[in-house]
Amino acid sequence: MFHDCGWWEPFEGRARLIGVSPLLDEHLRDHDGVITLAQAQSIGVSAYAVERRVRTGHWRRCTPGVFFVEDRQFSDAARVRVGVLGYGSDAAASGLAAAWWLGLTNFAPQIVEVTVARGRRRVHRPGTRLRRRDLAPADLVERRGLRVTATPLTVVEAASRQGGGAPLLDHALQRHHADLAQLWRAHLRNKGRHGSPRARRLLQAAEDGTRSEAERLLSRLLRAAGITGWQANRRIAGYEVDVVFHGAKVAIEVDGFAFHTDSDTFQRDRTKQNAIALAGYQLLRFTWLDLTEYPERVLSEITRAIRGG
Repeated sequence: MFHDCGWWEPFEGRARLIGVSPLLDEHLRDHDGVITLAQAQSIGVSAYAVERRVRTGHWRRCTPGVFFVEDRQFSDAARVRVGVLGYGSDAAASGLAAAWWLGLTNFAPQIVEVTVARGRRRVHRPGTRLRRRDLAPADLVERRGLRVTATPLTVVEAASRQGGGAPLLDHALQRHHADLAQLWRAHLRNKGRHGSPRARRLLQAAEDGTRSEAERLLSRLLRAAGITGWQANRRIAGYEVDVVFHGAKVAIEVDGFAFHTDSDTFQRDRTKQNAIALAGYQLLRFTWLDLTEYPERVLSEITRAIRGG
């Protein structure tokens, strides 16, 4: 009988087996207490010895050939390992599971996404979401003893998942030095996958020139909400402003992704902002992320500003 290790509570006070080899001890320490039968045999632990540990309750069988040692807490890292290894040594963490494993997100997903080759027949495991497709070698890496999708593919896939989105892509571009050209190459190598259309839209938004697309998106939002009294691309204090409500003395500037900022741009924006404020206008700034992920909040703030609230 096999079990889902994700639902187990660790046993307290369970004595460890005497005579565990240093190699086994090192493996369990470095792999969050998770080990496969093949890994155990590679460091000299026989199949019989593995079964003996299972019978005595020192190890638990999570899925066929995947075990968890009972002398430690079943962590998120252990849960992800079990989820991936349960589909075989050639499986890889993908999507938000890979993003968390690579440090692109702070919270481990409740469901572990796993990708296996298209021709592999695998029984679905609880707590996982299985994707079947063939990955290029460039899209796979090993991190801390686990196969995961490489950073470029992980970013474009995780960004297309619920819970990822533009914030994850923006974070990767700013904090993890992700290269937009690499992201595009990973996307194009894997066209047709789940979430591909949304990933394409996000990558297009992240390219240079997205400011104009953000301006068009803001105009569409204002029209759809029935907000009137504004003009696009009008000048205040010698500066062109994206949207102006002259009657309400409200000016709106929109930006692309936050990573498209250098020191010169930062200084120009601050000089422009001060000039607009000194001309008596309240200035609101929104990013592409605001417009795409939080449009209701954007419209609410604009409405409050033009009503003087």
